[in-house]
Amino acid sequence: MRKNSIKNTRINGEVQRELSMLISRGEIKDPRINPMTSVVAVEVAPDLKHAKVYISVLGDEESRKATLAGLKSAAPFIRGQLARTINLRNTPELTFIMDQSIEYGVNMSKLIDEVNHVSVEEAEEVNNDLQEDADK
Repeated sequence: MRKNSIKNTRINGEVQRELSMLISRGEIKDPRINPMTSVVAVEVAPDLKHAKVYISVLGDEESRKATLAGLKSAAPFIRGQLARTINLRNTPELTFIMDQSIEYGVNMSKLIDEVNHVSVEEAEEVNNDLQEDADK
């Protein structure tokens, strides 16, 4: 099976959906795992032996590290639950990777808003200066 085949894409989506359900339902009893954890993407290898799971955690850096450690320690349990719910020839070994793209996007939006806000203030100052010059 090729990496970008339709079958592989469907398996990626199904594994992502099941992992999201497992984490959000609270079936994993590890207190280190933040309840605001979301599965952003899953890449299952074509041979179905390995899967990279990209996760995003809403919280501070300490919470992210604790969640990642909790998920890594719970990986065998999660893999077993995945094997029960998804009928695949091989259940992939899970590797959890922290995804910073959502946080990066939020930071970029804040920066853009700041620039726009400063630009509006500068434009108002220029308009006021022009009005004062015109009144003279």
